Amino acid sequence: MPVQLCTAPCCWGVDDVRNPHLPPWRQVLGEAATAGYRGIELGPYGYLPLDAETVGAALAEHDLSVVAGTIFDNLVDPANLPSLLRQTHDICTLLKQLPPLPVQPGQRFTGPYLVIIDWGHEVRDYSAGHPDRAPRLDDGQWQQMMSHIRQIAELAWQHYGIRAVIHPHAGGYLEFADELARLVQDIPADVAGLCLDTGHLYYAGMDPVAALRTYAARLDYVHFKDIDAQVFDQVLGERITFFAACARGVMCPIGQGVIDYPALRTALEDIDYHGYITLEQERDPRNAGSSLDDVAASRAYLARTGF
Repeated sequence: MPVQLCTAPCCWGVDDVRNPHLPPWRQVLGEAATAGYRGIELGPYGYLPLDAETVGAALAEHDLSVVAGTIFDNLVDPANLPSLLRQTHDICTLLKQLPPLPVQPGQRFTGPYLVIIDWGHEVRDYSAGHPDRAPRLDDGQWQQMMSHIRQIAELAWQHYGIRAVIHPHAGGYLEFADELARLVQDIPADVAGLCLDTGHLYYAGMDPVAALRTYAARLDYVHFKDIDAQVFDQVLGERITFFAACARGVMCPIGQGVIDYPALRTALEDIDYHGYITLEQERDPRNAGSSLDDVAASRAYLARTGF
């Protein structure tokens, strides 16, 4: 397929920079390269240094390029907007100073991308995977979030030429099918695209194959994950946060879970998707000893599947 497979620090348990158990960022780059990847995401804001010379040298040492940076934060609270815009400036400045990401033939927008994810709401975190009981934002709060997303996306594009892509994520206020449908109505295609994640779609009760087909016109970037069905059934029966479920092993190496990757390959071919796909597997960083083996296994499985 005309795609390049990448990975991300979350495969090593890197989701919260305040977590004292995170592996060193240089180790993550080294293991990503050892597993055969040539592209990687920055991970959460502040995990990799914001110094382009330091990061650029480490990337060059491992023959890696950065495919995306991420804003993973509260997109709803107006008091958080200055922080969101500061993160946008800092991430995009770093991305523009690093060596350019190779262009894949047929890409709609060239990378690297700015992935925008809502996060930081306890009530929704405990409702992850439960569309029937998760509280929704009222209209005013929803429009506030849409305004924040537009400001982030317009800043990234107008000042840095970086395409913003919105990522529905388990445990945030952009997770379920109704929220995804409303999002694409309220954020025009010329403002931001979508980054759809197969694992988060499944976790939210959606069919990943159907979702990629439905939103093909808005799909600029893709994340691949897989889900252990037995663990998934267990955690959905408990009151548990999303990352606590990840620590239990709900995310597994690609090809070892319930998601149909041959069908996803056919869907991506049918919608003529070109560009980058990032393979992820959230976990507790204290379980990162198997990360290298897992990211290598995921990549090998997808190669056998025709990616």
